[in-house]
Amino acid sequence: MGEMSSFQLGVIGALFLSVASSVSIVICNKALMSNLGFPFATTLTSWHLMVTFCTLHAAQRSNLFENKSIDMKTVILFGLLNGVSIGLLNLSLGFNSIGFYQMTKLAIIPFTVLLETIFLKKQFSQKIKLSLFLLLVGVGIASITDLQLNFVGTILSLLAIATTCVAQILTNTIQKRLNVSSTQLLYQSAPFQAAILFVSGPVVDKFLTKQNVFAYKYSPIVLAFIMLSCIISVSVNFSTFLVIGKTSPVTYQVLGHLKTCLVLTLGYTLLHDPFTEKNIIGILIAIFGMGLYSYFCTQENKRKQADPLEYQMKDKEETLILAVEKEGHEVKNSDKVSHV
Repeated sequence: MGEMSSFQLGVIGALFLSVASSVSIVICNKALMSNLGFPFATTLTSWHLMVTFCTLHAAQRSNLFENKSIDMKTVILFGLLNGVSIGLLNLSLGFNSIGFYQMTKLAIIPFTVLLETIFLKKQFSQKIKLSLFLLLVGVGIASITDLQLNFVGTILSLLAIATTCVAQILTNTIQKRLNVSSTQLLYQSAPFQAAILFVSGPVVDKFLTKQNVFAYKYSPIVLAFIMLSCIISVSVNFSTFLVIGKTSPVTYQVLGHLKTCLVLTLGYTLLHDPFTEKNIIGILIAIFGMGLYSYFCTQENKRKQADPLEYQMKDKEETLILAVEKEGHEVKNSDKVSHV
């Protein structure tokens, strides 16, 4: 019971940290991009990841956490996939209307559910699906204003959805299957995420904004906001891996839509953004859907605690399937070597 309560406290702390840091960085970046005219989102993300890695490296050197060796191929592919997904999301925003971009983000939840059901044999109850449906409807009503379709934008959105779903599922799966912490995984993958965005970011930003990030005139206040954004991003990146590792990719996406509702509300109260009855109705439906999702997840967790043997058997079956698949791949590889 003590371990369970400490785990629940850890989950609550991770969720709170994720919401607080994400809302903070949205407000900071909105001021940086909208008010101060710094439009280079992809390049800024690469700086975020570099600062995150440097911070974690200093923490590791100070023995605040133990580094754990992970297969280099896995880390590189995982880091590159995360970097590509971020770049594709930014390109999707550049080629589509804001409304269609919001639809792209909403589509991540059902696609994640579909992928986990097919490939990981994970089961989602009808009650969970209903709560997710209400959540998506609410966020859609609150945030989607227009839907303008084009071929290139649609392709980019589909690629962004696919890479984001796979990257977030892997974030959870790698931590559990390889028994590594969120800090250890982020520490090893952040350099590769930063590298691909550091190379592609200026190109993507120039294509989207028609401006060169290296020719931009950096005022002291812009530099101050960039530094603040990078500092907050350490908490954002850390809490992202922490939440996905402790809960699930779907729960992380639900949390992301809670942030959207909070940002819309704070934008109205603090920045006096336009706010209509449609926004209010959408936010209320979304919060109701989130409440149902939280309640149904809690009920399912209680059932797991009451009858843990059934769920342990399922986990063992999944592990056995993965082990058999891995052994099959190793046999194939050894056959190839012997033929050579």
